[in-house]
Amino acid sequence: MGAAISKTVVMEELEKLKKEWGNKNLPDLTTRFQEDLDLLKNTTLQIAITGVSGAGKSSLVNALRGMTDFEDGAAETGVTETTMEHKSYPHPTFPNVTMWDLPGIGTPNFKPKEYLKKVKFEKYDFFIIIASNRFTENDVLLAREIRKTNKRFYYLRTRVDSSIDSESKKPNYSKEKCLEKIREYCCDNLTQAGESNPRVFLISRWHLDKYDFPLLQETLENELDDLKRDVLILAMPAFSKEALKKKRATLEAYIMKVALLSCVTGAVPVPGLSVVCDLAILVGSMIHICQVFGLDEGSLNRLAKRVGKPVDVLKSAIKKSPLVSQITKEFVIDMLTKSAVCGILMAAEFVLDFVLVLGSLTGGALSFGTTFYILKNFLHDAEKDAENVRAKAVES
Repeated sequence: MGAAISKTVVMEELEKLKKEWGNKNLPDLTTRFQEDLDLLKNTTLQIAITGVSGAGKSSLVNALRGMTDFEDGAAETGVTETTMEHKSYPHPTFPNVTMWDLPGIGTPNFKPKEYLKKVKFEKYDFFIIIASNRFTENDVLLAREIRKTNKRFYYLRTRVDSSIDSESKKPNYSKEKCLEKIREYCCDNLTQAGESNPRVFLISRWHLDKYDFPLLQETLENELDDLKRDVLILAMPAFSKEALKKKRATLEAYIMKVALLSCVTGAVPVPGLSVVCDLAILVGSMIHICQVFGLDEGSLNRLAKRVGKPVDVLKSAIKKSPLVSQITKEFVIDMLTKSAVCGILMAAEFVLDFVLVLGSLTGGALSFGTTFYILKNFLHDAEKDAENVRAKAVES
């Protein structure tokens, strides 16, 4: 890992922190940041997915978890109604995020007026109501009941790629006009069923980077509270450069907090080096960063299955980040020894700059500086590798 983040950049960020923190003392800051990290770790996100039978609820559940329909742990799919009770599917990497595959509305066992009570509506943060062709009166009746509970819901029209493919064979085909036609058709269905000013997101479970899925995620982020928004960003598939940027921004806030905590967690000098850090914090944070960017073994294997490529092909795109299994205390020490980062951190003037900017940290300044600088560089490299993997996955 090279010194991708310059000393100047780090010092600029530290100057900003000094202004933000003002006269707050170290104990108050560390207490607050530890509480923030604990809340983020323990915050759950419960997503309910429902709609008419056969609309593709289970496939969407799998897509949001970065899985195919045919691997262990995937939600069962089929041409008939396969979901007869509400069933939970935790995210394979972030188990505090759970997708709930709910029974199709309007089935003999679940009438709209009884539906929410039977599926225990109070546990969900929001509902996604999907249709693969047209929305029905039952969809609107369910939405009305959800609205009464003060919970949010979103209409999704799935399998848009199939519709586009079918329409593309017709003369004078226009993708934009086709999408607008689908959107108008869905909105007309909902309006006729009694929904006023409906909003419909057009998506494909195979192409989360296309159509309206990015807009859907942005809408969810704007309407969730801060903690749940961060949880959503960390867990969602890295389907675009914009998604990667959002993950990076969330992780930058995380790095700042763990770096400050390293000042008071008994950080010790690294054997043979003039740097101080908490190796356990570095190891845990690096693993977390890799998981968020989908660079861990499990995520890479799931992506390989989804795109139909050998996992080694995807791994070949990773140039700077280690495998999660390689991230140990010994690895971090070896990295510090060999890295250009070490030389910069060992420079007396750099350490003094940290002390001057973060005067309230004094004794912990070197630990803060080491942790902050190392993780900022690691984050930079991981984001680049994640983008390379994404490009390799869609490469024809």
